[in-house]
Amino acid sequence: MPLLQIENLTHLFGGLRAVSNFEAQIEKGEIVGLIGPNGAGKTTIFNLICGLYRPTEGKITLNGSNIAGLPAHEVASKGVGRTFQNLRLFRNLTVLHNIKIAQYSQINYSLADAFLRTKHYQEEEKKAEERAYQLLDTLSISHYADQLALNLPYGDQRRVEMARAMALKPKLLLLDEPTAGMSPAEMIRMAELIEEVKEKFDLTIFLIEHRMRVVMGICERILAIDFGALMGQGTPDEIRNNPKVIKAYLGEEVVM
Repeated sequence: MPLLQIENLTHLFGGLRAVSNFEAQIEKGEIVGLIGPNGAGKTTIFNLICGLYRPTEGKITLNGSNIAGLPAHEVASKGVGRTFQNLRLFRNLTVLHNIKIAQYSQINYSLADAFLRTKHYQEEEKKAEERAYQLLDTLSISHYADQLALNLPYGDQRRVEMARAMALKPKLLLLDEPTAGMSPAEMIRMAELIEEVKEKFDLTIFLIEHRMRVVMGICERILAIDFGALMGQGTPDEIRNNPKVIKAYLGEEVVM
């Protein structure tokens, strides 16, 4: 059984068909890319998966359970973590608190424990902090733990958002343009980090990315869409040589 299976996914905004009969299967442990022109419906598909939108039609199955139409917090609790194309950090909180906040839905203490600062409260808070530092260490940003998120360089803010998504202990991690706005050196390091965290935390990763060097370099399979519909899928080599994908998106030369 695939970890994620999408069947006949369709979404309308008024009379506009943003996603049309989209289908995909993602196996556990894969890194799969989603590419297409601007406005093709990529982020809409992510929003449908993670519960920000309710599909007009179709089925989204995670680990055999249909999650289509569930609220975002329920989808997250079932094992879907997500970053956004535009950063959504708590900019006036420290980096450490950004990561700890993501874990509060999993922390097991009562309001009374928190108010009285009981031993149980302190133990749970310590576990959350240790987990946060582990993630920050993995992404090489633990030295920023006590700094406000807004003071970090842009590329490092991207890493904080990724660490926050991983704090949910997801089975499936959705990354929406993880290298957007990065320098070439930052882009290369982020691509390496994506592969590292996938192995270390046994993740399955579905990512949207416009930079072909990243997509072709780390994805095992790529799905290409246009006007909300699938126009091609396959290995990087198959996508690179797909006439429909070349015409609609890649152009005659693919940047490697």
